[in-house]
Amino acid sequence: MNAEIDITPSAAARVAAIAAKTGKPAILRLAIDGGGCAGFQYKFELADAPAEDDTVATRDGVSLVVDAISLDLVRGGAVDYVESLGGAAFRVTNPNAASGCGCGSSFSI
Repeated sequence: MNAEIDITPSAAARVAAIAAKTGKPAILRLAIDGGGCAGFQYKFELADAPAEDDTVATRDGVSLVVDAISLDLVRGGAVDYVESLGGAAFRVTNPNAASGCGCGSSFSI
């Protein structure tokens, strides 16, 4: 666990499964983009390797990488993977978000 950002066991297991299926490294990149219905939106993708200025959180052989600018917006948070009747998705628990949208993919500060 990294004190600045964390990845839950559920998210780590899902990233490992996706990486095994696609033949890519088990590295999930979380980035923040402007936009979405609340001002900022979370963006997830599999990465080939961490960049030099990335913060890395590791669990069960899976890495979560976040660039320095995005980390300022999600510091202290965690990435989880949840399955519900509405579907399955990665979700960010973000203590810095003042509000979020109903779908959980965007937030405001």
